[in-house]
Amino acid sequence: MPERCAWAGSDPLYVAYHDREWGVPVHDDRLMFEFLVLEGAQAGLSWATILKKRENYRAAFDRFDPVLVARYDENKIAELLGNAGIVRNRLKIASAIQNARAFLAVQDKFDSFDAYIWRFVGGAPKRNTWTTMAQIPAKTPESDALSKDLVGRGFKFVGSTICYAHMQAVGMVNDHVVGCFRYSQV
Repeated sequence: MPERCAWAGSDPLYVAYHDREWGVPVHDDRLMFEFLVLEGAQAGLSWATILKKRENYRAAFDRFDPVLVARYDENKIAELLGNAGIVRNRLKIASAIQNARAFLAVQDKFDSFDAYIWRFVGGAPKRNTWTTMAQIPAKTPESDALSKDLVGRGFKFVGSTICYAHMQAVGMVNDHVVGCFRYSQV
């Protein structure tokens, strides 16, 4: 059995997410948008809750196509609020729509969201050397800067802690502990 980051535990969903996705550099705008929406939905909840609902989110939010999400109206919001497969929080749903609009504006200005967001780590993953989970911060100066910039561009549910979780998820930082088998792979 390979050594993993302690947070992966033994839940097959968590283990699969840890082993296949977490920390792998993402350069696909649609997937970046998916993680932004999911990280915002996770605020105040466990990541396990969101992972279990991920496929429902993909269906409910048109596979995270920001062009389609940006067009959602009150009828679509009512539909989403009635969808038991997602987190039915009006503010989080409204933020996903607002974030889609802001996301599209960023794409227009920087040619892609990818080109925009990777600037916050100098264009390449930041490779940390944590030996224990306790050493991993909840936020960093980079996530503070990203959060401030996103808020200034009209994004919602993008505090520094959410931004750091996003940066970890999409591989902007490698926060696998050095003893984890994925550390050297990503």
